[in-house]
Order: sequence, then C-alpha cells, then structure tokens
Amino acid sequence: MSTDSTGLPPTPGQTVGPFFGYALPFDGGADLVPRSHPAAIRLHGTVYDGAGEPVPDALIELWQADEHGRVAQVQGSRARDCWTFTGFGRTPVDDTGHYSFTTVRPGATAGVQTPFFAVTVFARGLLHRLVTRAYLSLEDAVAAGDPVLTSVPEDRRHTLVAGEDADGYVFDIRLQGTDETVFLDFGEA
Repeated sequence: MSTDSTGLPPTPGQTVGPFFGYALPFDGGADLVPRSHPAAIRLHGTVYDGAGEPVPDALIELWQADEHGRVAQVQGSRARDCWTFTGFGRTPVDDTGHYSFTTVRPGATAGVQTPFFAVTVFARGLLHRLVTRAYLSLEDAVAAGDPVLTSVPEDRRHTLVAGEDADGYVFDIRLQGTDETVFLDFGEA
C-alpha cells in the first residue's frame, strides 16, 4: 500500500472509490497458465450494467480447480512461476468492459459434481462483491447433478453457462436487467 507525503498509509475513508482496476491487478493476473500450456483455454466476456452498457471499470476474479479436479492448496495464489497452478486469477476489464483469462478447463472435484469456474465481480455501485459460477456445459444430466444449478430456475440457468466462440468460451456478466446473471448469496460478509 502506498503512502502519501506524510508517510502514513491511506485510511479506508480515503480509499473508497471505484478504482478496482487500478489498485488490485497484478502482473500476469489473467494468466492462470501460460498460453503455451497444452490444455490452455480462454475464458472471456463483457460486464454489462442494467442498461446493457459495458462497465469499463470492473474487476473480475476467477477461482477454479485444475483440469484434474484438484483444488490448489499452495501458498501464494498470485504466484506465476509457470509451474504452479494456483487456481486464482484477477484482471480488470478494459475500456469496453471486456475481460479475458488464459486458463484450463476445470475438472470435477471430489464430492462436487459439475466442473465450474467461481467468478467474483467488483464494480462501481457495489458495496460488496458479487459471486457467481460459470459452467462450460449445461447438459441435462450435468445440471441434474449440481445442487447449485438445480436451485436456479430452469429459465435462468443459461446465465451461468459460458458459450463457445472461435477464441474460447464466452461468459458475459449482466449486473441487472434482462438476463441478469444469477449471483450467489453467501449471507453477510
């Protein structure tokens, strides 16, 4: 944390503001694996507000198991040494609200049925982060085995599914409005 001319760190009252994209990113935050990784995929999308306009100052975090379903248990989730998969990524959106991660398809974890990405959204106007999931498939058999998906009304489940395009998988996040992304409630933080 930087300090001002007094040498004192800023207080929370001085740091509240919509600057997630400036304060929290780190080098390589969007690359959970190198692009040269044989199983590398791209997960990308755009964050939209309630009017359907891109949000240019959001920050997205990604949490996931590796392709074998192992949840990383290593110190330093921001480590980027090209050998250690930490299962964590963080990136700001660009001026058009677009984000992109280079990662691997998550595998099914022990005791958890359906592979997914856990996605956290920080954006202007939000006092708390929003948490959702991105699935790469929504086959009936897959959906039936997942307690989160089965708790979501069927006509809203598609908001949790990343579609495919020529560049990888697309997971757009709609903060409000038509086709608002389903966000998960973890109670008070």
